[in-house]
Amino acid sequence: MENLQQISEFHSSPELVKKLNEHGITKSYKAGEIILNENSYIRSIPIVMKGMIKVIRTEEDGREILLYYIKAGESCIMSFLGGMHRETSKVKAEVEEDAEILFLPVDKVSLFIKEYPEWLDYIFRLYHKRFEELLEIINAIAFKKVDERLMTLLRKKAELTDNPVISITHEQLANELGTARVVVSRLLKQLEENGAVHLGRHKITLV
Repeated sequence: MENLQQISEFHSSPELVKKLNEHGITKSYKAGEIILNENSYIRSIPIVMKGMIKVIRTEEDGREILLYYIKAGESCIMSFLGGMHRETSKVKAEVEEDAEILFLPVDKVSLFIKEYPEWLDYIFRLYHKRFEELLEIINAIAFKKVDERLMTLLRKKAELTDNPVISITHEQLANELGTARVVVSRLLKQLEENGAVHLGRHKITLV
């Protein structure tokens, strides 16, 4: 199991790491599992120790759009805000890569803010990063064509996993982009014809 002390965000505070390990509960998840659903009450804050999570927003008509990824050492700022204000979740969190997650009870979040300045700094840095990522999403939806957004998403996935081979279905990509599967399939075929990708069964390789 990945130790919190090995994660760069917590290197400077052995005392905080000790408290997180004392009060947190670690669980393992497989890719595809849901750790938080929309409209669920948030009783604990997830800190990813290993693997990766994707955070998704679902509309009433069932369409989804990817908001951002949470990597090892990071947490979900939406969970922080919702948990601290006793609100239900506005997003869904799904495991992208087999993960180990430490869940910290919501009541400890506020307590640590008072006792550990580095914990507050951690939250602010996460908030800043997610805010910038959400601005990128808004910019892409407003000004970029779907083919540009598709290539950006594929490159992002390859960068996060450090692997040009991406295991994903056309339908999953469509859900994350908030568009139709037939659109994604057509665009992927065009990208393959242009030599940008190679398509396999449930796999896409960036060339």
